[in-house]
Amino acid sequence: MDTVGIVVISHSRRLAEGVAELAREMGMGGVAVEPAGGDVGGGLGTSLELVERAVGAAHSGAGVVLLADVGSSVLTAKTYLQDRTEDGEVGMVVLADAPLVEGAVAAASAAAGGADLAGVAGAASEAYDIRKT
Repeated sequence: MDTVGIVVISHSRRLAEGVAELAREMGMGGVAVEPAGGDVGGGLGTSLELVERAVGAAHSGAGVVLLADVGSSVLTAKTYLQDRTEDGEVGMVVLADAPLVEGAVAAASAAAGGADLAGVAGAASEAYDIRKT
């Protein structure tokens, strides 16, 4: 069975890789979680090219949920989605309005449990409700 994939978009390559590592563990190794962090040269920033590669690696046919940290990471995710719309490819990749770490963990857990694209994106968004005190 295909599971929904997840792409973690961050300004920092190390942050994206760390969040992806944690989410993979929470997905019990059965969920493709790919980092798209930093710019193509390895510095801080965002990269549409890295997002495209990560989506390609995470997509198994059930769709992909994008999670972004702040500012231009969100803009890069939205640009990626806009480009897909212009190419006529819509609906299989969505941006979740979610906190990065908690959202990635919740999304991976939901995907591992067999949730569909809307369910995985919803689980990520619901992570805003997780209180620590």
